[in-house]
Amino acid sequence: MNLTTFIALLLGALFATGPARADDAQREATKLRMTEGKALFEEKCKTVAGEKIYKTVPEVEGLLLMKVRPRSGEREQSDLMWPGAAFAREATENEYIDTFLGYENESGNGLTRERLLITQASRGIVGTARKDQYSRPGYRWVEVFDEKDGKRYRVTGSEKVVGKKDTSAYNIQLALKKDPNYDLNIYRWTLDKVPAPSASPRYGVSFEDHVIPEERQRGLASSTVKVLDLNTGEVLGEMLRYAWSPGAPSPANPTPWLTACRCPDRAMSTGTATRLFVDQILIPKKGQ
Repeated sequence: MNLTTFIALLLGALFATGPARADDAQREATKLRMTEGKALFEEKCKTVAGEKIYKTVPEVEGLLLMKVRPRSGEREQSDLMWPGAAFAREATENEYIDTFLGYENESGNGLTRERLLITQASRGIVGTARKDQYSRPGYRWVEVFDEKDGKRYRVTGSEKVVGKKDTSAYNIQLALKKDPNYDLNIYRWTLDKVPAPSASPRYGVSFEDHVIPEERQRGLASSTVKVLDLNTGEVLGEMLRYAWSPGAPSPANPTPWLTACRCPDRAMSTGTATRLFVDQILIPKKGQ
């Protein structure tokens, strides 16, 4: 057998076994996540994950968001090493800011309003509109750092008139017949951003996403949210969350981190988990 023939046969063997080896490696990785990963996730949930509140502060008007969750897409949500995996379903960018400024409204899950307001295990839905007198207010303002200039800005939110309804539309004409004072304004929630006052806020919220290779190989991600007294450096509360995804990306589940198991977690408002933790510590001032 000459050298050319030998190389051709060797390449053929490699190409023939390559996909099989890749499939075997994939199966082993999935097995690792589904066995050791599941056991590790359950252990972490029992022993270290959870919310810890050391001190509460009433009547807080605003706070500093030391970080804002960045936008993510399918690439990140399918990446085993994505830093933000534990909070994959959290709101991002301006929507993350909205969660701190918005109202908590009744979730509609059958609980009475009274019980909903006092039960931490079953919270309402955070939105930018106040639904009724039972709505719980968010913060009046938050401050953030602008990545472009490094400066601190104060952000507030409000409903602003952005247009008028079409009075020739049939439904609008019906509404006007029923109520001559029917509001024809079109409103949209808008964020206003201005340079922050010279004095920094007393309280801040930050998060640290953990990328621990041996845990990630088992499909486990974690992140810590901290509420801080920025004057003293005291940690007022912290939430350590774990997420576990047993499978790799597939056509049926292209973004495994979005469907991951999480602890702690809430049945409602998964996109506002940080706000619903923070407002137990820094209690928003009422009367908005």
